[in-house]
Amino acid sequence: MIPVDTQTGATSTPWPSARVVTATVAVIFLLYFGREFFVPIAIALLLSALFRPVVRWLEQRRVPTSMGATVVVILFILGVGAAGFGVSVPLQSWASKVPASIKAAQSKLEGLRKPVQQLTQTAEQLRNAGQDPGKQGKDSGATSKQAPAASSPEAPGVIARALGTTTTVLAAAVTILLLMWLLLASGDLFYEKLRKLLPAPSDKRAAATVIRDTEAVISGYLVATALINLGQALAVGLAVWLLGMPDPLLWGILTFGFEFIPYLGGAVMVGLLTIVAFTTFDSVGHTLAVPGAYLAITTLQNNVVSPLVYGHRLKLNPVAVFIGVLFWWSLWGVPGAFIAVPIIAAAKILGDHVQRLRAVGEFLGG
Repeated sequence: MIPVDTQTGATSTPWPSARVVTATVAVIFLLYFGREFFVPIAIALLLSALFRPVVRWLEQRRVPTSMGATVVVILFILGVGAAGFGVSVPLQSWASKVPASIKAAQSKLEGLRKPVQQLTQTAEQLRNAGQDPGKQGKDSGATSKQAPAASSPEAPGVIARALGTTTTVLAAAVTILLLMWLLLASGDLFYEKLRKLLPAPSDKRAAATVIRDTEAVISGYLVATALINLGQALAVGLAVWLLGMPDPLLWGILTFGFEFIPYLGGAVMVGLLTIVAFTTFDSVGHTLAVPGAYLAITTLQNNVVSPLVYGHRLKLNPVAVFIGVLFWWSLWGVPGAFIAVPIIAAAKILGDHVQRLRAVGEFLGG
């Protein structure tokens, strides 16, 4: 039996209507093609939710809101600059070793490639055993011809693309900082304006609860994740140092940054560690010990440390988190993967407080 709305008399189904599906698809396309506009806004909102408790704490000490926002933004810029400087030093050391690493990798791959080439030649000889000698000569002559060398990209084009990328990143960074300062300096004015747009008083109360809970969850999640990543970075740096990997400080810093991206960040770290270990060590066991140590540390962190730190404050469905990370990464790239979990947490809080979205909150809950 199809349920009927008692107020309008229209039939209703548990499935979304065609209008809802069309609007959802339109929003997805808008977010994808307008990512240069939406990504800085999303990051600025995330950072303002993170630092709003700090500005509020300064307000309680009789510091003006605009002054507190300015202090927070300046400290944030100094922190990002210090982190960038800390990464640049080991990166320069690593970059100087890249040619030697590539040469070592080529020699190792050459040793692995010889058995494969022998098997390929044997299979080719068996395949051509029944062919005519003339045809075999033609085939061998055809295969002996060298393909024309691919033309290297022109230097002006590479420089232009690099400058274009740098300009885009700088413009996005300035937009994020300016918008973050405006949101922090305005206090709760932005959220109050949003609440006044809602029609019913009950909706206004629900919006206030959602905003307060979202701010608390996002700030708590980012702080807790930063502390967890710091501990994991120290453990990974110590492990790779004991295993003899070069630049353990760099691996610790990369671990701290990549672990903010669930699943994908860990996969990237395992891949990077495997490649560098392959070019550094001759023993297969020693090579595999490096990514194995990282996997052991991250498994301990995911199954023991994170549940203890997060507790019941952020219980999300891991399948939904994984799908959400892939979804936002496909839309916005690395920034989307970075802010995926806060977006999912905000959607869960919204589903917990809005009756029509209870199904979303139930699905996203852990």
